Amino acid sequence: METLHQEVQDYYGKELASSADLKTNACCTLTAPPEYILEALREVHDEVQAKYYGCGLTIPFDIEGLRILDLGSGSGRDCYIASKLVGPNGYVVGVDMTDEQLDVANRHIDYHTEKFGYTVPNIEFVKGNIEELDRLGLEKGSFDLIISNCVVNLAKDKQKVLDDAFDLLKPGGEMYFSDVYSDRRVSQELQNDPVLWGECLSGALYWNDFLNFAKKAGFTDPRAVENKPITIENKKLEEKVGDLKFFSVTYRLFKIEGLESDCEDYGQALVYNGGIKGQEHGFELDDHHYFPKGKVMAVCGNSYKMVHDTRFRSYFTFHGTWDTHYGIFEGCGGAMPFAAEAVGAIQDCC
Repeated sequence: METLHQEVQDYYGKELASSADLKTNACCTLTAPPEYILEALREVHDEVQAKYYGCGLTIPFDIEGLRILDLGSGSGRDCYIASKLVGPNGYVVGVDMTDEQLDVANRHIDYHTEKFGYTVPNIEFVKGNIEELDRLGLEKGSFDLIISNCVVNLAKDKQKVLDDAFDLLKPGGEMYFSDVYSDRRVSQELQNDPVLWGECLSGALYWNDFLNFAKKAGFTDPRAVENKPITIENKKLEEKVGDLKFFSVTYRLFKIEGLESDCEDYGQALVYNGGIKGQEHGFELDDHHYFPKGKVMAVCGNSYKMVHDTRFRSYFTFHGTWDTHYGIFEGCGGAMPFAAEAVGAIQDCC
């Protein structure tokens, strides 16, 4: 385990000087960020951006005033975007185990504090292994949101990461993160390849194993937000992995009491009233739940709770009670993650 951790630190601290040194396109963002994130990104220091190795968009809507934890924060790019968006009343903590990355992140705290117009920093970086979150002095139940960008796959004990994340979240909080997954279990031979591991490929979880890990941790109903296939764009490494297929997926996992393993029908409905920046015309909960503004939408009990028991509650009108159970909620199963026909494979790093 220690050898693996050292190899990861060396890869991201010494092997890679910038995103241009990546040997595949696995650590590349899925799609162009929405404008509200681009606005914040334009204020992030160039050196911080140059050492970005993420594979997705990990900052959801409506985060002003939240307390956020970033797992594997690297040079701090996503942390600084979040620092801008949470405002002076929010707070961001980044955790990373690579000294070189932490040096870059810490070097620019004062720069961003001044750039964002804050009187005091609303951000800090902690050295630590995301497999040992319970040893970093972080208070259980103290975070509204946990984010992570293409880092959980680098952990050997992924169950431990999810268990600790669940413990650190407040009730109604969420883990919103992007990572790399595979359509089958990765062989031990490929897992032992330091380049494939460092490039976020051979540490990828088989999607069904991930769902089971998440549910065991307490995240009963994982929801995929977006997914796209990864084209490795490296002939030598493509030959090594053979028919194994990889996908970059953004998930949101809610810490909500009473979520059920199946989507059940209680005759409930929601109306999105607007008000969330970036979701002016409708609210996207996941890849198969979109609520147009003003439209009454029937929902399962789990989707109802994901809005009613979270920070999104004030933006909705709620209909129905839990008095009558009508059976399984039909049509709630979204597109299975990692569909081979998913449109628009990743082509370029941002």
